[in-house]
Amino acid sequence: MDTLGETRESRFMDYDCSAGCPVEAALEQISGKWKGLAVYHLLASGTLRFSELKRALGTVTQRSLTKQLRELEADGIVHREVYPVVPPKVEYSLTEKGRRLSPVIMALHTWGQDCLDASQELAT
Repeated sequence: MDTLGETRESRFMDYDCSAGCPVEAALEQISGKWKGLAVYHLLASGTLRFSELKRALGTVTQRSLTKQLRELEADGIVHREVYPVVPPKVEYSLTEKGRRLSPVIMALHTWGQDCLDASQELAT
């Protein structure tokens, strides 16, 4: 449940289904400072342990990454596998739904690179 006491599923039943409704629903599932990057790194690497994902993201805090991974898991985008070993071992991978984000994430990557290139050209 989220902070309002609703399940994550119920959020997606409240849209008025205007023309932008599918975009709103999609962005709500992947919005968050670290969600897109987490999906990007999981697409590139397949499966990552929590510490590997945290290292790949850079300045993310453990709390923030944990929260966003839990939301991605609740939305069916990320699979969390816990192994019964000491020390604890937890691995994250994308579900089929998460892998279907590949063209979206790669388009964002390309668009972002174009923006970076354009800003560097302006700076010179």
